[in-house]
Amino acid sequence: MLCIKVPLREAEKVKNELIKKDLLDKDHYLKKDKEFVYFPVKKRFKSEYKLVHKILKKKKTRTNLRSALTKKLRKKDLVFLRTSMDVIGNVAILEIPKELEKKEKLIAKEVLRTNKNIRTVLKKGKHEGVFRTQKLKYLAGEKTTEAVYKENNVILRLDVEKVYFSPRLSNERKRVYKQVRKGEDVLVMFSGCAPYVCVIAKNTEAKHVTGVEINPEAHNYALQNVLLNKLNNTSVFLGDVRSIIPKLNKKFDRIIMPLPRSAIHYLDVALKVSRKGTVIHFYDFQKEGETNKSVEKIKKACRDAKKKCRVLRVVKCGQAAPREFRFCIEFMIL
Repeated sequence: MLCIKVPLREAEKVKNELIKKDLLDKDHYLKKDKEFVYFPVKKRFKSEYKLVHKILKKKKTRTNLRSALTKKLRKKDLVFLRTSMDVIGNVAILEIPKELEKKEKLIAKEVLRTNKNIRTVLKKGKHEGVFRTQKLKYLAGEKTTEAVYKENNVILRLDVEKVYFSPRLSNERKRVYKQVRKGEDVLVMFSGCAPYVCVIAKNTEAKHVTGVEINPEAHNYALQNVLLNKLNNTSVFLGDVRSIIPKLNKKFDRIIMPLPRSAIHYLDVALKVSRKGTVIHFYDFQKEGETNKSVEKIKKACRDAKKKCRVLRVVKCGQAAPREFRFCIEFMIL
């Protein structure tokens, strides 16, 4: 197999470039030794790196769910099939439209058959209550709602029915941790089972990362996840942020507020433990082109707290509903 020979320290940069130029062969596994990575490529091309031949293992072809169901569902049923799913480690959560409810067990079994790493398939429910949890229906596989999930160099254990968690925010958590500077004191409000806490503590040189969560089940998993990832520079607290945070008696360099729609009701709490130079990651749901509404809410809260702020950036980081998106408004206290 034709490969490009790249020094280990430059592997990520070259891989991204190969993907960008559509040169990376995704049907074969890469190979590496102590000094080099050998990426399979589709064809010869000019490069500062050497092109060599290597024997590489071919990847097994994964059967597409829609293709797998073409012989088991009628054409009119396939129109309603939603193949996207939330995969949290060993657990897959499916969205089953009303038109396919009678076929949901069949669909779930095909998900198991075509995805060897998935051991449990559940049906998606609505997020409800203060804890934002969802009632899930068992469809196929092992009867469990507990998952072990890996992302951004950390392992997270959680019960997908008792804890709010979104694997779709993995890239957003990565984007945030890459901004954390050495020696920062970081606060994560509404910290759940501690994904932000663990990812930041594991991947940065933050001085300390503090999480506060009101859901006892999520807090219990947060404690487990801190131990599981062998983190020493973290603290997680159970309780309402409004009562817990003032008792911490400290200021923070960076504050993360991953609670869209409701975060504005707690911004005053965040501002009280901020100082000059503090960066706040404020999450909100808005329609495209209407993030100025979120910015105005932030500016008003700062005026009420007698603080000045400057918006650093506005980042779209997910979709909540048709024409409604999750945005992160990042601003600094001046």
